[in-house]
Amino acid sequence: MQALLSEIAAVPSAEVYGRVRSVQGLLVEIAGPVSAMSVGSRVRITGSLRGDITCEVVGFRHGRALALPFGPLEGVRMGAKAILEPAAPVVRPSHAWLGRIVNALGEPIDGKGPLTPGPESYPLRACPPPAHQRKRVGGPIDLGVKALNSFITCCKGQRMGIFAGSGVGKSVLLSMLARYTQCDVSVIGLIGERGREVQEFIEDNLGDEGLAKAILVVATSDEAALMRRQAAHLTMTLSEYFRDQGNEVLCMIDSVTRFAMSQREIGLAGGEPPTTKGYTPTVFTELPRLLERAGPGTGNGSITGLFTVLVEGDDHNEPIADAVRSILDGHIVMERSIAERGRYPAINVLKSVSRTMPDCLEEDQSGLVKQARQLMSTYAEMEELIRLGAYRKGSSPEVDEAIAYQPMLDAYLSQTKGEHTTIEAGFEELARILNNETLDSETQSELQSELSEGS
Repeated sequence: MQALLSEIAAVPSAEVYGRVRSVQGLLVEIAGPVSAMSVGSRVRITGSLRGDITCEVVGFRHGRALALPFGPLEGVRMGAKAILEPAAPVVRPSHAWLGRIVNALGEPIDGKGPLTPGPESYPLRACPPPAHQRKRVGGPIDLGVKALNSFITCCKGQRMGIFAGSGVGKSVLLSMLARYTQCDVSVIGLIGERGREVQEFIEDNLGDEGLAKAILVVATSDEAALMRRQAAHLTMTLSEYFRDQGNEVLCMIDSVTRFAMSQREIGLAGGEPPTTKGYTPTVFTELPRLLERAGPGTGNGSITGLFTVLVEGDDHNEPIADAVRSILDGHIVMERSIAERGRYPAINVLKSVSRTMPDCLEEDQSGLVKQARQLMSTYAEMEELIRLGAYRKGSSPEVDEAIAYQPMLDAYLSQTKGEHTTIEAGFEELARILNNETLDSETQSELQSELSEGS
């Protein structure tokens, strides 16, 4: 009843509208009471053969409002009525949304009937909590993936980026995180995804158990740029609602790169000048405004953010990847060369960083990670010589030790899609490897002999 009364109070007493004067590509020019409009305002174009079309004002030029549509413009006629929506776009989420799939407008697309609205409205373009009022990140969060739990430990309320090229296994890793991460609620935004992958992600990766505590926001690649951009903002808005209820929320967006591409389309249509790789200045303004909304709140809840970044041509220093890496609290790097060797998830732990990791591990766990990293780093430095056969055993005790441990550490970092490993179990397995407990007697004696000869 409270939600209904709020909607009734928002109904305007007068209708404000303009007229369509020009359509160029996806850009609609509207003449009329431009002074009543603002950037971000919604207008509804009527009289189209396809029905009403909702647009958003993205700028002004020569006394006219420039608007982009949320859908196709076929059927829009010159002089069509463009009615100004009186209120800012909001959603009214509730716990009844769990287990549902919605589009960027917050409308159900899973065929399960209408959504139950909550009593409180949440704006789609909210500001992050004040920096001086936000709490610090919490303790370690169990992601269920050994390589991440041990070498790139993530804390509750942390924001991490998953950087990978196409076909390296990014979506599979995301599905493992969605299924195994220990959290109260998952909000997953599939931005610019292939249409066929949505149902596969739900049925094969998430499953009924994962979907029961999750909300999926879907905007496929064929939808308008505004829909793809808004899907990312709606994902953050739903995460903020559950965070404010005191829940530990896992927010995943796949991918931030497609969000940036949609913002580039919007900026170029509005007349912005292209800069690096054609990205407009507002792209680099919108990225922190979106990503900073994740993290700890002012209350008990927090949003742990995992955002994928599709690096073009496997260039991890391209503009979007570089900008996102500077905003987030760490990055997970996936490499094609590791995937080509058949090791999944193809995470390069030496190039990956979690900025909150040093403060959330116990002393013995930090020692294990440091020892394993040193062994892998030593092997990586000499890997080319070892593969070419240019390295001779006994030349360096450190390299000999790294060679002996490499197969076990490589197997440790490998994990199948259906395998779930807790933080405690992962560190116990790593301790057994580094303490030689998993080496057979022949390998142990060979290793000790090589070390003795080297010394």
